[in-house]
Amino acid sequence: CVYFPLYLFFFLLLKPETAAVLKRTVEALMERGAIVRNLENLGERSLPYKISKHKERHRRGGYFLIDLEGPPSIVSTMMDHLGRDVDVIRRAFIKHPVSKTEECSGIIPVDYEDKLIAKKK
Repeated sequence: CVYFPLYLFFFLLLKPETAAVLKRTVEALMERGAIVRNLENLGERSLPYKISKHKERHRRGGYFLIDLEGPPSIVSTMMDHLGRDVDVIRRAFIKHPVSKTEECSGIIPVDYEDKLIAKKK
């Protein structure tokens, strides 16, 4: 069984092409071996500062968050791929902090006969 790390992928988009960009981005993630768990729209907001990207200045953008599971190699390829996309203003991958969970093997039966013998000695 192969387990991939969990990532949160955050990016800012321009408003007019939102649906097309989301579709392109999710398809690109899946082509590179990612499993998309959740897509969350955080809404359109004014940016904290003016951002210049692809020879344009932007003041507003749509914030999106994708919860995904994928190989570590996906980070650099997607950052490069979306860096060339004119509809993406900013992008960032954040590794999901996951606590390791151990499987419970159930109740281990106690051998009472061994306990009695150990007490008699």
